Amino acid sequence: MDGNTVPPNCLAGIKVLDLTQFEAGTTCTEALAWMGADVVKVENPDGGEAGRRGVSDPYYFMIYNANKRSITVNLKSERGLALIKDMAKHADVFTENFGPGVIERLGLGYDVISAINPRIVYAQVKGFGAGSPYEKGLCFDPIAQACGGAMSITGEPGGKPIKPGPTIGDTGTGMLLAFSIVSALYQRASTGKGRRLEAAMQDSVMHYSRGMFMSQARTGKAAPRRPAAGANAPSGIYPCKPEGPNDYVYLLTSRANPEHWPRLLKLIGREELIGDPRYDKASARVEREAEVNEIIAQWTRQHTKEEAMALISGAGVPAGAVFDSMELTNEPSFYERGILQTMHHGDWKMTMTTWPVRFDGAPAPVKPAPLLGEHTAEALGDWLGLSADEVAALHEEGVV
Repeated sequence: MDGNTVPPNCLAGIKVLDLTQFEAGTTCTEALAWMGADVVKVENPDGGEAGRRGVSDPYYFMIYNANKRSITVNLKSERGLALIKDMAKHADVFTENFGPGVIERLGLGYDVISAINPRIVYAQVKGFGAGSPYEKGLCFDPIAQACGGAMSITGEPGGKPIKPGPTIGDTGTGMLLAFSIVSALYQRASTGKGRRLEAAMQDSVMHYSRGMFMSQARTGKAAPRRPAAGANAPSGIYPCKPEGPNDYVYLLTSRANPEHWPRLLKLIGREELIGDPRYDKASARVEREAEVNEIIAQWTRQHTKEEAMALISGAGVPAGAVFDSMELTNEPSFYERGILQTMHHGDWKMTMTTWPVRFDGAPAPVKPAPLLGEHTAEALGDWLGLSADEVAALHEEGVV
C-alpha cells in the first residue's frame, strides 16, 4: 500500500519551528507535518526531548513525531539561543508546550518572537488557561481528563469515575491547536499578521465533553455517569462468546429511530415482545433496563462479537464489536486502504495509523520519526543557508 500513498502537501512551504515534547504539542506539529509543512523539531543535544528519553524504547517518540525533521540545539548557550531566533525569522509557526513560564525564562516568549517576526503564528499548549486558579500547575492527559469533566461522566452509574482510554487531553488538545494554526495561517494571507494561540488541556477536554452540559441544562444537576448511549434501552455493551476480555458487542437503539427495537426483536427471535406494553415505549424499556439487557445478552452470548456485529448491523441497528489493538492490527483491510502502515526508525519498526483523512482517495504516507539530530546540518542549511563547515563549527562549540 505504501506505493499508493500520496502526501497531501496542503501546507507545502510552511515552516514550523517545533519546541514541543511528550504528546499534546507533538501531536499538533505531527498533524501539520502530515499536511506537508516542514516541521523542524528542536531538541536538547543531551538525549533529545523528554518524550524520547522517558522510556527504554523509542515507540512513544515514534508514534507522535512522524514526518518531522530533528535538529539539536543547546538553548542554554547564547549562540544556540541566537540560532533559534534566526530560525524564527524564517518560520511561519512557532510551537511549544513547556511547563508554565519555561519558554519565557529561555528568552523565547511571545513578545520576543513576535518582535522578531510579526507574521509568525505563535502556538502554545498549557495544562490550564491563563487566569485559571491552576494556571501554574503541571498537567498530563489524565489530569486534564479529570479536571475537564471527562472522568465525571465515564463509568457505570453508582461506580467510581473512570478515565476514558483515548488521550483526548493530549492528542485532542493537539488537534484543536493544529486546526487553529491552519486557520490563523489562512487569515494571515489577508492581514499579513500572525496570531498568538493558547490551548489549555483542561479547556480542550471540556470542549470534547460538551455534551454533558445538555444533561445539566435539562435537569439542573451535574451530568451523571452512565453508558455512553444515554437514556435509552437497549443500548450498551453485551457479552459474546467465548467471553474473553474483549468479547463484547456494543449496540445502540435510538429514541429518534423507534424501529430499532422491533428490528432487534425480530433478529433475536423474540417477535412476541413486539408491542408488549412492558417494553413497547422507550421510557418503559428504561424502567426495565436490566430485564431488557438480559433479553439481548441471552442472544449475544450465542455469537462471537464479529457475528453479532454483522447480524445486528444487517438488521438495521447500529452495532460495533469491541476490537483490541491486536485485532485491529491483524485486519488486512486497514493495510489495503493504507490506514495502517509500518514505520522504520533506525533498527526499530512499528505499525501505526496514518492520518485518517484521505485526500482525493489516497492516504498520507507515514514517514519515520527522526533520529536525534538527524537533520541538523540539512535543516540549518535549508532555513539559514549555513554551510557544512559552519554547522561543523557549531558542533565543535557545543551549540548543536
